[in-house]
Amino acid sequence: MDVAQALHMNGGDGDYSYSNNSLLQRKVISMTKPIIDDALTNLYSALNFPKTLIMADLGCSSGPNTLLVASELVKSVDKIRQKFGNDESPEIQIYLNDLPQNDFNTIFLSVSKFRKNLSNQMVSNNSSSPCYISGVPGSFYTRLFLRKSIHFVYSSYSLMWLSQVPEMIDINKGNIYMSTTSPPSVIKAYREQFQKDFSMFLKCRADEMVSEGRMVLTILGRQSDDPCSKECCYIWDLLATSLKDMVAEGLIEEEKLDSFNIPQYTPSPKEVRNEVEKEGSFVIDRLEVSEVNWDASTGNNLNLSEEEDVQGYNMGKCMRAVSEPLVLSHFGESTIDEVFKRYAENIKSSMSREKTKLINVTVSVTRKG
Repeated sequence: MDVAQALHMNGGDGDYSYSNNSLLQRKVISMTKPIIDDALTNLYSALNFPKTLIMADLGCSSGPNTLLVASELVKSVDKIRQKFGNDESPEIQIYLNDLPQNDFNTIFLSVSKFRKNLSNQMVSNNSSSPCYISGVPGSFYTRLFLRKSIHFVYSSYSLMWLSQVPEMIDINKGNIYMSTTSPPSVIKAYREQFQKDFSMFLKCRADEMVSEGRMVLTILGRQSDDPCSKECCYIWDLLATSLKDMVAEGLIEEEKLDSFNIPQYTPSPKEVRNEVEKEGSFVIDRLEVSEVNWDASTGNNLNLSEEEDVQGYNMGKCMRAVSEPLVLSHFGESTIDEVFKRYAENIKSSMSREKTKLINVTVSVTRKG
């Protein structure tokens, strides 16, 4: 699998688009806002009230969440500026980065409306912070920006994606991800690929960021030390079940299933800390764990009624928006609707029986001088 080509969210604004099925991710962004505000406050003070700020959202995807992040960053900086009694608003450049197959066109078509809405909000608050938006296609596991040019880096729900499917010496038979039935060599391959990728990410950002620059990263993760724990693997187990059922019915070849592996690793807080400290360019300011229900629209409700399934948030559609390009690239178009129909049914059934949640690991760091 060519991850750079296959790994992107569903574009456009259709029924299965990421744009219309990313409420959960939006909730996670809102949950981490206090950590972002804290990092920006410390940055603004450390840089002695700069006249320009260069920021980057890495793994920005497309849809409303992308420009929500940009808007929140600008408004946060302006509130901080007022808090310090500074009359002059800094000019802000925000780079939006994702892999080349990301739907950048949808983002760019929304920029004019974003600027108008942001301007109206700022004027109503007697504020003005000029903001400039640019797209930067490419892998964040490589250098993206000029050396020592970036003040603030943000990334949410992106760094669990690996640069490639781990190279495995054993077949991960019957699985599409790490599982309790996976050979130990498969678990080791996944862990080592994450360590390699995250270390490279940190090294690249260290080159690009100014001294005292801040970075806030939220990664889909786990609390347990066990990389095969239910809290991080269950969502993919349900997709694997759907695919195995189709193999049993002769709709998918078994070899196709056995050769498909999700390029993702959900780290524990300990693993994140270890990699940051090992790379050595950043100081950890905060390292926190949070959780969000699969059904992000219903708080802590455990049951998903038929009415909620129609009117509320649909985790099945969310997972299709996230994973359809990966599944499509491997299994082809002829089976795609049936795969995700079964996957959605498995997800709905699971949510009706038990509390289902995702774990987030958020780390806030400062670039050493």
